[in-house]
Amino acid sequence: MKNSILHFSSVYLAQTASLVGKKESEGPLASYFDAIEEDPYFGTDTFEKAESEMARRTLNILLGKSGKRPEDIDLLMGGDLLNQCIATSFAVTKTHIPFLGLYGACSTIIEGSIVASAFINGGLVKNAAVMASSHFCSAERQYRFPLEYGSQRTPTAQHTVTGCGAYLFQNEPTPFRVKEAVIGKIVDNGVKDANNMGAAMATAAVDTILRYFNESSLKPQDFDLIATGDLGKEGHEISIELLKRCGYTLGDIYVDCGMLIYDIEKQDMHAGASGCACMATVFGGHIFKRMQNNELKRVLLIATGALLNKNSALQNESIPSIAHLIHICKE
Repeated sequence: MKNSILHFSSVYLAQTASLVGKKESEGPLASYFDAIEEDPYFGTDTFEKAESEMARRTLNILLGKSGKRPEDIDLLMGGDLLNQCIATSFAVTKTHIPFLGLYGACSTIIEGSIVASAFINGGLVKNAAVMASSHFCSAERQYRFPLEYGSQRTPTAQHTVTGCGAYLFQNEPTPFRVKEAVIGKIVDNGVKDANNMGAAMATAAVDTILRYFNESSLKPQDFDLIATGDLGKEGHEISIELLKRCGYTLGDIYVDCGMLIYDIEKQDMHAGASGCACMATVFGGHIFKRMQNNELKRVLLIATGALLNKNSALQNESIPSIAHLIHICKE
């Protein structure tokens, strides 16, 4: 059997940064984020410009927390949900850092983390920053309907996180080592409902998790936390059932960032959260700070992405999905 697991020997997570919007600041994880902006326009005149400004601010927070200047960063990579990743491109224009734009939908932050780790582990760069953002208002306009339309959301619908997360990886040792990764495979189980992305992504998450544990010497109980990106309530329940059928019962350590960032019932978030910023901010804020506080030592992150766009949905295409995995531990 071909081994899917990538092993890294000299990659470390140095710092993270997270910025979120008003809805996210009203959720249970508010105290973990570095910054909160209640203005959905972030001081600009469009939601798209707002997302770019949000990404720019988050990168600056990361640089400030890590004591770095733009010229100290060897490589920057990132992406978002807007056409051709314009939010990220415009955000980093003035940094003059070598840049790779990435698109993995809501899996972008871990896709970027894997690419960064490969560059560092291979000795091509000494450090690399990764970022991913999403904005509820710009995503609604692009993928579904403008807010002015006032459409009703289905029970399986998820709320796109307004936020941005950024991470700095390096070859200089820190307590937080990136040990392994699994690059996801496209999985398409025929789901066509763009308002039920959790169901579409669940099988991709399960495929990646199974490949990791079937090929690894580790077991689920070796981890303090196993977190998927944004399956939401619907997709999380489906993934639990599918994993059980394959002989894996993960228990309480198995969580979904899309179910953590909001109080789903009190905030009326239907199936939970989605978006590039979902895992990017939940790990960059909540989970990483728990690792810093010695509450968690071994964490498995599985970022999920629904690879659809407006055209594919209008053409009644199914939703191809993917899930990338990374293993980070505190040594």
